[in-house]
Amino acid sequence: MLDTGFPRADAENEFLRARRHQILATLTRRLRHQAANSDRLLVLDEVTDALGWRGERHLGLQTIRLDTIVGTAGARRDFDRHFRPTSNRVRSRWEQLALAERRGAAIPPIEVYRVGRLHFVSDGHHRASIAASARQQTIDAYVTEILTSVPLKGTTRPLAA
Repeated sequence: MLDTGFPRADAENEFLRARRHQILATLTRRLRHQAANSDRLLVLDEVTDALGWRGERHLGLQTIRLDTIVGTAGARRDFDRHFRPTSNRVRSRWEQLALAERRGAAIPPIEVYRVGRLHFVSDGHHRASIAASARQQTIDAYVTEILTSVPLKGTTRPLAA
């Protein structure tokens, strides 16, 4: 990420770069005849329904790896599996948070659910997207572990820029 020294311009450029990468990834999937939904965020309810939800426990504030975040607690389509913005609809909020972060404002941790070793964002999709765009490896998160009847053998996947 090349900084110009102008935080607002840098935040705008960072969003545009993330959008371009998402658009190119979509075009690449189409050219390779891959399924259109192959890069969508997993939905927590779909996973817990399949594994059998049996409870949850709050684990508190932790630092988690960004590459373990694979989904969302709600049916969001604003970001792809790599947390790149899928439309300009999120641009204003995204740039506002990116600018605040660049100016040194305290940004609260995201909130996630953990199933196995994988995480699903319940609050903080924009913050996760900004962190992924900045190629951060980790992010602070309040973690709630979901206990399932069938254990999930979770694997991580690298975040592509």
